[in-house]
Amino acid sequence: MRHALAGKVLAFVLAVLCVQACNAQPKEEKPDPKPSAPYRGNRGYDLPDGPFTREGTVVTASCSMGARYAAVAVQAWDPERWELREERYFPIPSDAAFTNHPGVEAVNSPLVDLCRQTGDNPSPYAVDDLEYMAPRIRALFDLAFTRMAVVLRDPGGKATHVGFVESGADQDDFVPLGDATGDDEQNAVMSPDGHSVWFTYTTPAGEHRIGSRPVEGDHRLSDEGPAAGHHLPLTVSGKPPHAVQANTVRFAPDGRRLTATAPKVFGTVFDTFASSGALTAKSARAATLLSGCVGVVGWIGDDRVLCRTSSGTFRTMDARTGRAEGARIDVVDAKDGDVAEGMLVSADGKRFIVSVHPPNDRYGENLLFHKPDFRVVPTAGGGEATSISHDFLNSGTVFLEWR
Repeated sequence: MRHALAGKVLAFVLAVLCVQACNAQPKEEKPDPKPSAPYRGNRGYDLPDGPFTREGTVVTASCSMGARYAAVAVQAWDPERWELREERYFPIPSDAAFTNHPGVEAVNSPLVDLCRQTGDNPSPYAVDDLEYMAPRIRALFDLAFTRMAVVLRDPGGKATHVGFVESGADQDDFVPLGDATGDDEQNAVMSPDGHSVWFTYTTPAGEHRIGSRPVEGDHRLSDEGPAAGHHLPLTVSGKPPHAVQANTVRFAPDGRRLTATAPKVFGTVFDTFASSGALTAKSARAATLLSGCVGVVGWIGDDRVLCRTSSGTFRTMDARTGRAEGARIDVVDAKDGDVAEGMLVSADGKRFIVSVHPPNDRYGENLLFHKPDFRVVPTAGGGEATSISHDFLNSGTVFLEWR
């Protein structure tokens, strides 16, 4: 009897446990009411497969001008053999601002930097070191190098507005995005996906702002945030895109920090902005000063930066502490009188590209016939530099990206 009763009790207990176990199914997780933070780097964009987007590609740009035409040539290179994989041309419209000359409204555009034929033609920006020029010229193009942003002057040469040209378009086949009447739009650059042109502009009340216009549809102006006039270039990054107005803007691979410089701003490395705006003492957060760094060449991982130093050598620096680490990298002998300027670091952080030239004379006497001295240098130091030579490379060539 006792055994029968014990068996019934055990069966009842097991039944209860079974019911509890069967009902203890994982509850459906509720979505996080707060959206995840936007990604500020450029990963996450789906790019078409091709020579310009393939891993292990170096991209360069140069400007060529004739009696009746001007165009930007963009090349994709194999960095192991320095063989040309593909070349694209972006025609420059006749009313685009690619030079500044007397009698017309002076325009700030990285295109003016790229199309300078001699050192006598000044840059529209305060500093024209290659560490400054390379990132702002890169910003002219989308990630896949299919569109290039331009600033257009009206026939009177006073008002300016933005537009873009497609790769392979015919001369003067371009798309204006705004009404030139009374506009003051400068610093035109492309969004990473090529869907919009971003720029600085002046409101009727005289306020400086950052704006964007879509390349399709009605091209309506969208106000994106405050600007610090026209004297600093723009860089657009992230998904959704946002703009930073500053010099030498280079994003860490994870997109969380960036290098930049601006007048009266203390620091070199900053947290990535949460919204579009200019780098100012007020907007800069958690700044790290890279001691002795006069030009940022690029990031080596998420926490280290390669710098050109005040002594003319190159050093890897910790982006968290600002201190130099590792051996210095000597590219030129100071006794020879030449200087070396960095342009970009490879995606794996193991190599970087420099231009070697006499001080203040990167262009030489004749841009078209002056043979440049470009070199690939190991970032670890102590390795042997490799010269880059090709007929398509001249002193006006700028190295934009090493994927």
